Amino acid sequence: MVSSTLNWYAGWSMILAAFVSGAGIGLHFYRDDFLGGYSSFRRRILRLGHIALAALGMMNVLFSIMPMSASQQQSAIAPWGFVIGGISMPAVCFLSAWRPSFRHLFFIPVISLITAAIQTLRMGP
Repeated sequence: MVSSTLNWYAGWSMILAAFVSGAGIGLHFYRDDFLGGYSSFRRRILRLGHIALAALGMMNVLFSIMPMSASQQQSAIAPWGFVIGGISMPAVCFLSAWRPSFRHLFFIPVISLITAAIQTLRMGP
């Protein structure tokens, strides 16, 4: 049950962070020149980070309510992969909007999320 509790709290925290970051970012979206304009890398990657918070938060909540046997719950790879990926994906997006060189860190959330998905598939229904 530890994994489901971890993912439930992480997921809902990410969803709350998506609401808060969306409200903050939304205060300036009406400006055409915000972060270099609508099609600028900075603005696009900031939007991606905001959406990643919501989507990966929902993924964590969904994982937390997935029925698992006792032996499946002992494998900590998938729950931690979803948490690490859910935190690091928006973080790397937001950092990349600040300094584009941070884009080289995208391997961290990508590997975490791919590993979590593979492990979830291996656990089966």
